[in-house]
Amino acid sequence: MASSGKGKAPLVAHRRTRQANKTKPTKRKPARATARRTRRRGPLGWIAALFSWVLRLFGRLVVRGVAVVALLVGLATFYVYTTLPPVTEVLDGRAKGSVTMLDRDGDVFAWRGEQFGGQIDAQTISPHLKNAIIATEDRRFYSHFGISPRGIASAVRINLREGRGPLSGHGGSTITQQSAKLLCLGVPYDPDTWESEADYEADCRRGSLWRKAKEAIYALAMEAKYSKDEILTIYVNRAFLGAGSRGFEAAAQRYFGKSANDVTPAEAAMLAGLLVAPTRYAPTNNLERSQDRATLIVSLMEEQGYLSEAEAQRARNNPAVLSEAAEARAGGYFADWVMGAAPDFLTRKTTEDVILRTTFDPRIQTAAESALREVFETKVSPSSKAQAAIVVMSAEGAVRAMVGGRKFKGVAGQFNRATMANRQPGSAFKPFAYAAALDMGYSPLDQIVDEPMSLQIPGSGDWSPQNYTRDFAGAMTMADALKDSRNIPAIKVTEAVGRDVVRRVASEFGLESDLASGPALALGVSETTLLNMTGAYAGILNGGTSVEPYGILELRLKASDEPLMGQDGGLGQRVISEDAARQLVWMMSRVIDEGTGQRARLDGREAAGKTGTTQEARDAWFLGFTADYVVGVWMGYDDNTPLTGVTGGGLPADIWRETMVRINRDVPPRPLPMSPPAGVSGQRQAPRYEGQSAGAQSGGQPQGQPRNLGPVRQPSVGDVADQIINDVLGKIFGN
Repeated sequence: MASSGKGKAPLVAHRRTRQANKTKPTKRKPARATARRTRRRGPLGWIAALFSWVLRLFGRLVVRGVAVVALLVGLATFYVYTTLPPVTEVLDGRAKGSVTMLDRDGDVFAWRGEQFGGQIDAQTISPHLKNAIIATEDRRFYSHFGISPRGIASAVRINLREGRGPLSGHGGSTITQQSAKLLCLGVPYDPDTWESEADYEADCRRGSLWRKAKEAIYALAMEAKYSKDEILTIYVNRAFLGAGSRGFEAAAQRYFGKSANDVTPAEAAMLAGLLVAPTRYAPTNNLERSQDRATLIVSLMEEQGYLSEAEAQRARNNPAVLSEAAEARAGGYFADWVMGAAPDFLTRKTTEDVILRTTFDPRIQTAAESALREVFETKVSPSSKAQAAIVVMSAEGAVRAMVGGRKFKGVAGQFNRATMANRQPGSAFKPFAYAAALDMGYSPLDQIVDEPMSLQIPGSGDWSPQNYTRDFAGAMTMADALKDSRNIPAIKVTEAVGRDVVRRVASEFGLESDLASGPALALGVSETTLLNMTGAYAGILNGGTSVEPYGILELRLKASDEPLMGQDGGLGQRVISEDAARQLVWMMSRVIDEGTGQRARLDGREAAGKTGTTQEARDAWFLGFTADYVVGVWMGYDDNTPLTGVTGGGLPADIWRETMVRINRDVPPRPLPMSPPAGVSGQRQAPRYEGQSAGAQSGGQPQGQPRNLGPVRQPSVGDVADQIINDVLGKIFGN
């Protein structure tokens, strides 16, 4: 019994000890530690634990979300990558074509529309231009992958510091993103989808967050598809740089008359400076502002090591300027007129590149501009707001030059006073009344009495016109009446031959406006343009044949040598006989030699013309011609304010003379096509009448009975409807 009990005791004790040693570290201690931590945590501990769990869950979601977004961006980028065309197919960014204008010698003198100078390559353009673009727009262009997080963050910081929204103002876009914008994310212009090209471009430039996201994806695809230089090539070809220039080649040609491959650092800086605001900084709009902007670009190029200190200082000291050739290519008023004269679908709305060969003569244009400037600088008050216009054409109607106002150069669409301003010509209309009489067989030496007269105007009462000088000269020849610009004889001639005849002659010569039907018709009360008046005078010079002023010789597509339209001359139908025209030229030559237009007299060259001044000198004209050119001049205020101390025989005659002197320089003088009356020879010799001695002076009365021009016709009741205007015409005294 005792031995049996002693044998079991050690075994039991051993098992308890092993069990106690076994459970002590694994179960009971951790349970007590957890209980102690739970008792210490309390409510705040539970909140902290919950927050920690939420953070861990959010982190897992963010990681998965980023992975999903990255996958979607990758798929979108790959899709856009597959749609990108070769570089050469996206370099010309124009939706419309351009119009290039050639002068009469075949040289370019103006551009209209968006001019594309031709494809250029980032590897061949001037290194100064390449460096200026990168320094200005994207200094890390060659190191980023299409978007620049650092650039975007910097732009957001600047916008917030300047009080704008984070996406307003500075965008932080890379050149690649800007190229994506220029490509409009690959969506071409469709006239059936967009109301206008402007709406399409506005949509391409939208700055919404979603639009910027799409641009970023497109930029990533471009970086994968194209090399850096290819992306830069797209950019330099498609960027709009003001004055109708699409691409840096067109801009370099437009502003400096040279290729983008040859620009200097100063010129490169000016071109790169246009990127931020092409219209504002265009040197054709404000050269000084453009130069100031270029100076900032030069400093950026110096800071980034593209220019040495000496090169940068040289560029600052010698800022870029418009070349003479580039400045001349503004085209001015003539180019605007030609654009309006051709069909819209071949000019303003063309989708093709068009070449216009014109009648324009840059030498004559410069001469006309110089003449106008000379007179205004030497004879007109500097504060004067008076305007003037000049048209120069040949006898068959080819317009050689056109000045539509005192501002010679500028953007397209200026108000052209030579073609758009309808004004009364005053006494400049009188030659057409005498043309009608001469064509009916009257002679320049036929007499008419300058005396008080009164006409009964149905509905308006008596109308008693006056001469400009408010006196009466008595019996005089038609030649003297025109020479001295007498109103009464002009009215009597019109009444004698018939107003309808005078209206027909004037209309067929090109004055097709609503011509007055009353007796004041002879005084030039019907409005017309300077271009039409000059064309009508050309008809007198060419022997009595009507003229249609023209400026286009040929129109063709740039890609073709076959002209789509052309014109050899502007001659129309005969209006008066050649003999009548030659007699009228002689009468008009005496206006310059002895009459109201003596300030227009040319030394050593025959000339003929006529003055014109309207009521209260609101308009002053001088129109005339030599054997080679017809020149018309108008002067006045745009708001019809009366001129002070100006008549057609004054400043307009001075402008006409200065223009003629300049355009006829080195042109041999030729005689005018004129026929003096029988017994009169030589332009500057006083006329002799039948029975008058050769020594008689001009203005003396011819011997014998003067020819009777017939009774003055009294208006009938049927004229009443056309006479309403005549209640104010009695105050009009033309010169």
